[in-house]
Amino acid sequence: MTRVLFLPGSGASPDFWKPVGERLPAAWPKEYFGWPGLGHQPHDPAVRGWDDLVAMVAARMDEPVDLVAQSMGGVIAARLAVERPNLVRRLVLTVTSGGVDMAGMGASDWRPDYRAAFPNAAAWITEDRPSAALPVEKIAAPTLLLWGDVDPISPVAVGRHLAARLPDASLHVVPGGDHDLARTHAELVAGLVARHLG
Repeated sequence: MTRVLFLPGSGASPDFWKPVGERLPAAWPKEYFGWPGLGHQPHDPAVRGWDDLVAMVAARMDEPVDLVAQSMGGVIAARLAVERPNLVRRLVLTVTSGGVDMAGMGASDWRPDYRAAFPNAAAWITEDRPSAALPVEKIAAPTLLLWGDVDPISPVAVGRHLAARLPDASLHVVPGGDHDLARTHAELVAGLVARHLG
């Protein structure tokens, strides 16, 4: 049975994906990540940026896994799919940037609101930019792209852009879906994820 690794966005809570994960088959092994030092998660001096989070997930990939990722977590998942293609069986990217120039796609700047909501979050999350040049064309894993049509942070244009660049991707747009659509539309999202990973 392929393990499913759930990667949250910059809110960083390991609970973010649980409403979806709990609706997937019970027999599927699941692992929920939280990001140290982001959101309300405790800081870890060993985590100083993107590379450390990528390494944290990679350390749990001793055999092929499925990655289900939200927003910032999608950047990590896309990097792993590019760098370790033999260890990513299937990929779900939800309202992510995946190394895309977000401003050019009409995305609003999420950082001021994030800093207000999580004043103790590590500085690097709003200062460092993951590479906008991520070669997503190299992602071999079949990829499900999930976007909402009312998300100002990652507009549908980003999902369409990624769908055009990835060699094996399908885009599903959730009507009324905002940046937290995996929570607000958990039943729908779980059905789509189950079909893609099953």
